[in-house]
Amino acid sequence: MTATGTTLVIGATGTTGSRTTAQLIAAGHRVKAASRRATPLPGAEPVRFDWYDPATFGDALTGAERVYLVPPVGDPDPAAVMLPFLQQARNAGVRRAVLLSASAIPEGGPAAGAVHQALPGLFDEWAVLRPSWFMQNFTGTHAHADSIREHGVILTAAGTGRVGFVDADDIAAVAVRALTDDPPPDTDLVLTGPTALSHDDIAAIVTQTTGRPVAHRHLSHDDLRDRLAAVMPLEFATMLADMDRAIAGGAEDRITDSVQRVTGRPPHDFRAVAVRELSLPRARAR
Repeated sequence: MTATGTTLVIGATGTTGSRTTAQLIAAGHRVKAASRRATPLPGAEPVRFDWYDPATFGDALTGAERVYLVPPVGDPDPAAVMLPFLQQARNAGVRRAVLLSASAIPEGGPAAGAVHQALPGLFDEWAVLRPSWFMQNFTGTHAHADSIREHGVILTAAGTGRVGFVDADDIAAVAVRALTDDPPPDTDLVLTGPTALSHDDIAAIVTQTTGRPVAHRHLSHDDLRDRLAAVMPLEFATMLADMDRAIAGGAEDRITDSVQRVTGRPPHDFRAVAVRELSLPRARAR
């Protein structure tokens, strides 16, 4: 890695943002940690940032040379707020931008796909990270993890389709390299774990790891859409249900070498992440 100026991490308290912040700091880089409440993080300069409040953009960008971009959560059209910010970032002296998108969203596609398409025209140095679905969806504070803890079930419309689930720690490791390496990637990187797994496989591994039975309940596309629409905009709920239908059709049944190639080490598998992040009843009893 090369010495860099300050990196602005947007979404610094989130799943990948917090890990990217921590790994940048551990590697000796200066970080401005941006979040809606300017939450203090060890070793970082906290700064308030809200995608929907352009008045917060200036302070966040002051002194930043590189930026890690996490789109606003649940917004089906993030480009509407992200593109004006990116124009301001370029004018403020930001040289490199790394965007978190998703493996299911191609350049020019929905959601962050429009931002992906615009990024090379805005910055000479850039990268788009397109991770598969996060392993932390089953171990953290996300809907699947909550359903596992509360009901012992995983609800999807993905059928028996397989996914190359990826560890958020691995996403962050790639993000750090994309932000700091010379030359910059100047491309998009599809990130996966080492093995494609079905949700039935995930349920079995969680059961084995925790000792508590977990089942995968197969829903129809419409049932999943309606469940999600109760807690988010219908357009976004439909998009997520469509992604599950694509998984059922095999769209995410792939493995890439991007984590190994960029970081120099293999990606973590789900069993290792489950052991690391899910508490074991037997361990608590000792």
